[in-house]
Amino acid sequence: MPVWEYKIITSGPLGFASPQLLEQHLNQLGKEEWEIVHFQTRPDNPLAFYGLARRSVARDWTMEASPAAASGLKSGAIPAPPEEKAAPALNTAALRAEAEERRESLLAREESLRPLHDAAAEADEDGIAADDEERFEEEELPTFFEAIRPHLRRNQRGPGMAASVEYLAKKFGQTEADLVEALKECGFAVPAGPKDPPAILEYDGDLYWLNFNHRHQLWVNTKEKPRAAFKVVAGTKVEAGVTPETGDRKPERTEEKGEQPAESTRQSEIRDPQSPIGSAPLPEGPALLDRLRPMMRRNRHEPGWSGSVSYLARALQTERGTLEAAFAALGLTLPPAAGGRPVRVEIGGFTYWLNRDKSGQTWINVREGAAAEAGAPQPELPLAPAPAGPAPQGSPLAAVRLLLKETKRGSVAAEAARLAVQLNKTPEELLAALVGAGLKVPDKAREKPVFVEHAGEIFWLNRNARGEVWLNAKASKFAEREGDDGPEAAAEAPGKARRPRRKKDETDA
Repeated sequence: MPVWEYKIITSGPLGFASPQLLEQHLNQLGKEEWEIVHFQTRPDNPLAFYGLARRSVARDWTMEASPAAASGLKSGAIPAPPEEKAAPALNTAALRAEAEERRESLLAREESLRPLHDAAAEADEDGIAADDEERFEEEELPTFFEAIRPHLRRNQRGPGMAASVEYLAKKFGQTEADLVEALKECGFAVPAGPKDPPAILEYDGDLYWLNFNHRHQLWVNTKEKPRAAFKVVAGTKVEAGVTPETGDRKPERTEEKGEQPAESTRQSEIRDPQSPIGSAPLPEGPALLDRLRPMMRRNRHEPGWSGSVSYLARALQTERGTLEAAFAALGLTLPPAAGGRPVRVEIGGFTYWLNRDKSGQTWINVREGAAAEAGAPQPELPLAPAPAGPAPQGSPLAAVRLLLKETKRGSVAAEAARLAVQLNKTPEELLAALVGAGLKVPDKAREKPVFVEHAGEIFWLNRNARGEVWLNAKASKFAEREGDDGPEAAAEAPGKARRPRRKKDETDA
């Protein structure tokens, strides 16, 4: 029974460069008497495969023992040595005749297999045969475009496939200079740098070109030639406003006033700010402000709306100076000094004022009145300084307490700048009033605050990581002690901690 030896065969992860090289490899396996029992190709590259091959191995043959000898071995007896026979005498004449007969048979077989040729003719045709063989081998070789096709990989930064010249040179066993010369012979134009436009070649329905990447490596790129989606035709030039059928001018479109909605007119004015500005009449009095409020945008960090004067002037198709003059007629003027307190005007339940940003552009601001925003009339913020310790009845803390909002930790807080806007004060004026009430503005984010008690609550100022100053308040512990232990605990000083009661005193009580 034959014994087999097995061998794993593979073309490598990249496969062969052409089908001819794959065929030569398989023929060599056949010459070595290998039988392929499994052959599997890759779905994306038929020239890359792996498989299993086997071939038979001859076993060492041994002479079987005779039945008599086998029976003697089974019985345990020692077999007798074979009898020596005398060697027959050598016949020299017979041996010579046998050798001559074998030689003639071999010569006859060789003459029947190999045809006779003229030696001179073979010498003359050696050059022609070599040329034919080289020509045949060159015709069997693939073209350059077909040879690089199995080595191209999908381009990660664009359509098509690509491969570096360095990689292709290693695969073909050549130098980069030889491969560049081959590219030039195929018609490629090597660009001078990464920013040069590539020269595109077409071969067999595909486009090929060369380019340098940011590391100055030369790459070969290819993609499928795009198909034409439309046919370009020349049109006939027509003069402006003249129809090609009649040659008459188009009638101008006339619309009556009020036919187009006011909202669409406003959007067209806002969307086309570069249109030429005309001298359109402006509404007078509060009607102008009613016209401007829908064009303003909502403020992000404080209540109300705002809009730049230049933008609103383009939206109304008027000059900026004309709009500022209309604001001055309503009492809206800029502060006399830079950074000063704005001049606020109450008109129709809204508060209006003008200010100037860092770039020098004028803005108009509007918000609802303080009474309508808070739901009740706001107390006036006293600016007189107050002594340290518990705040008196006329403390500014009573005015700002209603504007504080509840937080997740159970306290109430608000930013000082927003409180100043709601109270018609500047942030500096509000902080000065709070400092006069006994609070302290911290210089750093982690500075320990100063607490002030007022109406059963404690107030303090803190600064966050962004530099914003916040006013905080929460229920005072002294008020809880007053309800639990009676008026004696309330008589204690707010800054002094009360000694805890002992168990003995509680038992006696």
